[in-house]
Amino acid sequence: MSLFGWLRAAKPGLDAAQQRRLEQLPKPAPLGDVSLRQQRWVVVDLETSGLNLNRDLVLSIGAVVIEDGAVDFSQLFERTLQRTETKLSPSVLIHGLGPSAIAAGSDPVEALLDFMEFVGDSPLLAFHAPFDQHMLGRALKDSLGYRLAHPFLDVADIAPLLCPEANIREAGLDHWLEYFNLQVGERHHASADALATAELMLILFSRARQQQIDTPQALQERLSQWKRRKQAPSF
Repeated sequence: MSLFGWLRAAKPGLDAAQQRRLEQLPKPAPLGDVSLRQQRWVVVDLETSGLNLNRDLVLSIGAVVIEDGAVDFSQLFERTLQRTETKLSPSVLIHGLGPSAIAAGSDPVEALLDFMEFVGDSPLLAFHAPFDQHMLGRALKDSLGYRLAHPFLDVADIAPLLCPEANIREAGLDHWLEYFNLQVGERHHASADALATAELMLILFSRARQQQIDTPQALQERLSQWKRRKQAPSF
């Protein structure tokens, strides 16, 4: 495989500078055996035009970085994407992104390149990650011809794995924030939800270390085992 074999062919709409940026994106790193604390994690949240995985579009991206055991407030990301012909669903009442904000947003190609440069080779975390992973992956493919291959862990699974005593396995983010008495201000905006998820994840990293889960690779393996047991038929 060539150095950039994991990239799909670039979209014809990319200019030369955008193509160079695309080609210079670092290859995602697999989860390794550095400590959880040493690993740089990108916590992401998306706001979308709706919940249809194949039709709706990413409207905004918010992300924060966890590094050295804390949220690094010098590394924050937020972009609203310009979607001039998007039909908004009732979700606009939740995330508050109206037509004027979306029309004034960033060009999707530039915004997505900015985001992937922000991510670098780091793994991603999200609450209900399969939705964010699919929507982000589709946006990257459609706008950049880029295949998202970064490790993407689901905080909604990590929480019940590490805190079985909570007995709130199917809970939403608000339930876990309440369980740990985390006080958050604004919610249902991408950057605010990413920060709330990161604060929850700091607690979960502490729980992981207490359970001798000390590396990203070990966390991924334990999570995979837990999901297999959960999906196994009971007799």
